[in-house]
Amino acid sequence: MDYASALLDETRALGELVRAGDPALPIPTCPEWNLTQLFRHVGRGHRWAAQIVGDRMDRPLDPRDVVGGKPPADTDGAIAWLNDGALLLLDAVAQVGPENPAWTFLGPRPSVWWVRRRLHEATVHRADVELARGAEFTIAPALAADGIDEWLDLITVRLSQNEQPLADGVSVHLHATDDSVGPVGEWTISRSGGAVTWAHEHGKSSVALRGPVRDLFVAVMRRVPVADTGIAMFGDTAVWQNWLDHTAF
Repeated sequence: MDYASALLDETRALGELVRAGDPALPIPTCPEWNLTQLFRHVGRGHRWAAQIVGDRMDRPLDPRDVVGGKPPADTDGAIAWLNDGALLLLDAVAQVGPENPAWTFLGPRPSVWWVRRRLHEATVHRADVELARGAEFTIAPALAADGIDEWLDLITVRLSQNEQPLADGVSVHLHATDDSVGPVGEWTISRSGGAVTWAHEHGKSSVALRGPVRDLFVAVMRRVPVADTGIAMFGDTAVWQNWLDHTAF
């Protein structure tokens, strides 16, 4: 997947939703935010990551110290500010080198890691806005599948430092029904030896969710309840609920 192009596309799509939306629109899936606050969060986040990479930082950056961290007051200027933040990140990665180590909240990673992270941050927040508008959220199957991959990577690393949402021997299986996704459309999440891991594999699990990858994406991201999607769930539903209860990010 071309993460750089996808980041630009998703950021532009979010910007157009902001352009057409009510700045005070409440975002139910981000209960403390309205549309303006969500927009600023994404735009500042792009610039935050760009500054971390470009300045070769080895520690987190205070969001208050982000250069150009506030958008212009006019709508066109604000949308340009959002899009420029994504470009700044891509430029920073190109300048330092995509394999150059960069600080991340998971420990040092290649700087290009931030491109994928910011892509999926923009994507999930675009979903937040579409859902708040009562519109249909659509996403390319390959992007949704990669978003699930990236989310599981994040969660399993963070869980190793905190509480565990699965008991030993308990597992969750996700199965995308989209023909275009192929073998990367199945995920098995399990716990063994005290660590939660995941893999692209088929198998019997404690609970299984089967449905369109778009629906799996919004369910895994805790944006839409399974009951409101086209997902069929089999097995111990309490296992899935416990997973959701312990995987907030």
